Amino acid sequence: MTFDYSNNGLRLTKQFEGRKLTAYHDSVGVWTIGDGHTGPDVYRGLTINDQRADELLLQDTAEAAADVNHLVTYPHLTQDMFDALVDFTFNLGAGRLAASTLLKKLNAGDIEGAAAEFPKWVYAGGKVLAGLVKRRDAERALFLLGARYPK
Repeated sequence: MTFDYSNNGLRLTKQFEGRKLTAYHDSVGVWTIGDGHTGPDVYRGLTINDQRADELLLQDTAEAAADVNHLVTYPHLTQDMFDALVDFTFNLGAGRLAASTLLKKLNAGDIEGAAAEFPKWVYAGGKVLAGLVKRRDAERALFLLGARYPK
């Protein structure tokens, strides 16, 4: 079964990314714009409008959703669990999810063990960031909600 990123998940991503229409350096010095969009198309002085920010967000979250659909083999995944993993992947990248103990535990069916991994991903530039602590807590809560109350 494959999932699409839900509006609930998209709200989570928007909540933690915040929208900036002028390129800025994120907490580790990466040029970023919109709702957390990074890449070679982002550079100093770049400005976009809300419509372009929406397009970039939908493009980037669709990529993260495709990565999660590809990497997760746990057969009882729910929409809430999926949404939590997409936000995690959007923020950290598919490579980090692929190599994570979180994914290994989830695919082995260890839901509580997988959920316990979210709080370990709160560092940027070697420092704990309060925003990442809150984000991982929200992702973990959504993940566990989905695990406990499948729809």
